[in-house]
Amino acid sequence: MKHELKTKSGLAQNSTERKKERYAWGLFAMRPTVVSAFSPALRLCAKTAIVVALGSLLSLVSGCAANSGSLSRLPDGRLGFVIREKADMDEGARGEFERAVAMMNDGKNDAAIELLKRVIDRSPGVSAPYIDIALAYQRTGNPGLAEQHLKTALEMVPGHPVASNEYGLLLRKAGRFKEARVVYMKAINGFPDYLPVRRNLGILCDLYLNDPVCALKQFELYSERMPADEKVKMWVAELRIRLGRHNK
Repeated sequence: MKHELKTKSGLAQNSTERKKERYAWGLFAMRPTVVSAFSPALRLCAKTAIVVALGSLLSLVSGCAANSGSLSRLPDGRLGFVIREKADMDEGARGEFERAVAMMNDGKNDAAIELLKRVIDRSPGVSAPYIDIALAYQRTGNPGLAEQHLKTALEMVPGHPVASNEYGLLLRKAGRFKEARVVYMKAINGFPDYLPVRRNLGILCDLYLNDPVCALKQFELYSERMPADEKVKMWVAELRIRLGRHNK
């Protein structure tokens, strides 16, 4: 699918502009104090700890809840997903984990990696530290180690939406487009309302797999829930024109 054409109506967009966005939804949650209605939190229950993922970086709070693969209202009022994990995380590990998240927010990824290694050693049954250390490894230019830890997280929680989103982005950057599609689809099957995966799958299909039908479907589903995203609206209009669906 070529993206060099610009139409008078402004519906077309070149591929370079679109590719610049490939990490937009992978990194949006690195600002864990900024949560929109449809950037769902992930709640992971251990015996005495809950891990809440504001997108990708994870932090610890107290409480417990049941599993759910669809959007639901969390006790604190936000929309999110609930995932239970049977694992212990003692206070020492919790403290180190929270410090590691703070370090990543401050750009101190190497120091965060060392802390997260200790957390994983002490609490190997919790997926959140694996996801965060993978993000830190990506930021420090170690995609191989990032992939290793994301795969571990996905073995623990198959289809984990945050881990899947990050893994799909990693695979796409490596040129492993078909693998990225499989990862995204597994996440959508388990968590169909997790919109970042739908957006990134649409971009993957559009720019890298030459599958405009797939791209249009994902962008339309995304746009129904995120009508304020004008870029995706533009992509939907462009794809409908190309596919001859002007009046849809």
